Amino acid sequence: MAKTPVTEVFTTLKSYARKLSDGERTPAEIAAALNDWAHESGQTVKAKISEEVEAAVLRMGFVKRDEFDALVREVKALKKSSSSASKVGRSKKVASSKSAPKKVATAKKRTQPVKQSAKKGKS
Repeated sequence: MAKTPVTEVFTTLKSYARKLSDGERTPAEIAAALNDWAHESGQTVKAKISEEVEAAVLRMGFVKRDEFDALVREVKALKKSSSSASKVGRSKKVASSKSAPKKVATAKKRTQPVKQSAKKGKS
């Protein structure tokens, strides 16, 4: 079974206190070791928090700021390229419309009126 964080802290502190009282380490060495341990623990906590936040963001469907900024740049580039392409296309249309042949109207078929049958006399 894994130790709880509080139990781990107390165990570490007891170990350092025992080493200090036994004369195995000096107070400066213990202080440096505790400082290093606190720094490493802080880095571990930061990494865990970062992982959890990223997982939550992905689950919710959010996008990161740098990804959003990259998309904004890409959309601007696409708009710029499409506007320049449409300007080129318009100039080609103008040139081609001047030389395009005119359409000839086709003659419509005449339809013959429908003959009405002779009216029957009144009875």
